Amino acid sequence: MATVHHWTGLEARALRLALRFSVRAFAEHLGVAVATVSKWESKRAETEPRPDTQAILDTALGRADAHAHLRFETLLSEMAGTVQGAGRRVTAVGPRAWEYESWADDLDRVVVALSRQNFVFADSLLSRWLVRFNAQRLDEKGLYLFARSTALLGDLKRDQGVVLGPLSAQHSYVGARAVFTQLDIPRRVAQLDLSLAVITEMSGRLEVAARHYETLAVDDRLSRRDRARARLWVGTALSKNGRHDYATRVMRAATRDFEDLTEPDDWSVAHQKLALARRGAGDLTQALYFIDIARSSGATDSPMQRVRLDTAHGHILLSDAATRDDGHHVLDRATRAAAQYGLVHQLRSIEGVKAMNEGPTGPRRR
Repeated sequence: MATVHHWTGLEARALRLALRFSVRAFAEHLGVAVATVSKWESKRAETEPRPDTQAILDTALGRADAHAHLRFETLLSEMAGTVQGAGRRVTAVGPRAWEYESWADDLDRVVVALSRQNFVFADSLLSRWLVRFNAQRLDEKGLYLFARSTALLGDLKRDQGVVLGPLSAQHSYVGARAVFTQLDIPRRVAQLDLSLAVITEMSGRLEVAARHYETLAVDDRLSRRDRARARLWVGTALSKNGRHDYATRVMRAATRDFEDLTEPDDWSVAHQKLALARRGAGDLTQALYFIDIARSSGATDSPMQRVRLDTAHGHILLSDAATRDDGHHVLDRATRAAAQYGLVHQLRSIEGVKAMNEGPTGPRRR
């Protein structure tokens, strides 16, 4: 909606026309003399209403519906073109009804762009809205969209590997969580808690992350799928911390949940995680079995998932001298894809895998 910082006869005339009042009807609507409105009509930008009348006009504009606001802004823009400086006292302070729809549509487009790791386009869509409106002036619907946008910005930063700091995924998630808490939407708050636990894991605090995941795995604020994902990530954190056998048990439980929920992509990712846990335990036969399931069943249209699958596969192949050359080939392919799409965290993971497997031959198949 628009707000007028200082009224002249020009803005008053635009408001009258936007409300579709005659001069007499407009005067009655405001509670002023017909002669006063006539003066505004004739002198326009050369006359200014008294301070008390300025307040009356503020109220009239504030009570106008969205359609009248659009007409007011359109008319004023047309009139201001012929009067120097006339339009500078009017600004838009919040989204109009149709802009909410456009904002929501753009967020759907952001989700698609992030799934394809098109970070430049996703960032452009998010910036379009996050820099446009002051969050303090948004109503509840606007705040909800603002919080969703901020959470998606966190996803973007996370996928780019910007985990900590003032312009990081963690910063965005904390901001989005605060708004969802203000709006009293427990499910969104819990989802942000889950995202923040991922950041804790990515920053290397594995035991802390595992405890957070364990709490969220039984949190009724989350959907059953999100609780299953939390359980899977308990296993991931434990496996990275060397507790491979227990991690395998936890991951198998999550895998069964995904099967019951008919979530094929999550089911495939769970097998990828299981493969890495078995590799860590030295059971390369099972590791290859699980990674083959993941590679044959998972979605491959996401560059991120392709890189993750290749990284896991290459890691397992490097662990056996007989397949080490194949492992290097797979990891080189993953490196090229990660570099192409700006997947910084994945590039670090690949370098870590290569460093881990330098030197003597790793574990053998059981």
